[in-house]
Amino acid sequence: MTPAVLAGVDGSPESTAAAHWAAEEALRRGAPLRLLHAWPWLTDGRAAYADPEELPVAAQRMLAAAAEDVRTRYPDLTVRTDVVLDAAVDGMVAAAEDAGLLVLGSRGLGGFTGLLVGSVSMAVAGRAAVPVVVVRPTEADAGPADEPEVPEVLVGVDATAPDDAVLDFAFQEAALRGARVRAVHGWDLPPAFAVVGFLPSGVEMAQLQAAEEKSLAAALAAHRERHPATEVVERVRLGAARTLVEDSAGAALVVVGRRRRPRDLGPRLGRVAHAVLHHAQAPVAVVPHD
Repeated sequence: MTPAVLAGVDGSPESTAAAHWAAEEALRRGAPLRLLHAWPWLTDGRAAYADPEELPVAAQRMLAAAAEDVRTRYPDLTVRTDVVLDAAVDGMVAAAEDAGLLVLGSRGLGGFTGLLVGSVSMAVAGRAAVPVVVVRPTEADAGPADEPEVPEVLVGVDATAPDDAVLDFAFQEAALRGARVRAVHGWDLPPAFAVVGFLPSGVEMAQLQAAEEKSLAAALAAHRERHPATEVVERVRLGAARTLVEDSAGAALVVVGRRRRPRDLGPRLGRVAHAVLHHAQAPVAVVPHD
């Protein structure tokens, strides 16, 4: 059975957008949709599912309303609801272990309005064992007129150390949508230029650019062979995060990687993933990799 697509809901407009995006993704995958609400006030510290009769009426009504809304819009979709008895981050991370994908709103109840992505979504994206997609309401509500003629899945590629998990996810998502892949590799000037304190000449810049383009082409070669029907556009320029953000307008999805940290050491999200989550104009998928 295809693993379920999981969406976190809490009654906010952001989580409603996430549920609708997740429903469409579940239909594309031929997977069931699971709507999950975290209710930390009933927990004894362990993630476990509650009997509906034990839940406060407000929580039951919110979850039931979200499920009914999704079923009305997507009558062919199998929708299941659960309440996890744990804090939002721990509960979502634990529940996602057997899911195929976790979808969250950019900011839920109790979030700081000045942040484009709330602390819960950022923390879950940095810890979940499966890809996490963060969606904003305007993204789910945008009509076909806002989309490019050919849909695109935008993926950030570290051409010096490409990861198959990130690229596989991007190509699979493009295939589900009949979209092309726009592979973006951002590069920085070699440290030697910073040490000596001057910028490379035009000729040197052209040589550096050509070398980075060659690296990106090599990183994508195997994936092009495995997905011959998928159109691929390659883009190489200085600054990975800036390029991904600029190119995200109109994209169906932006895909970035996140390195797994042993024993929770080091930052959970790299600087590129962090910046793209906050500033991209499309849903963002954060894919964990080794």
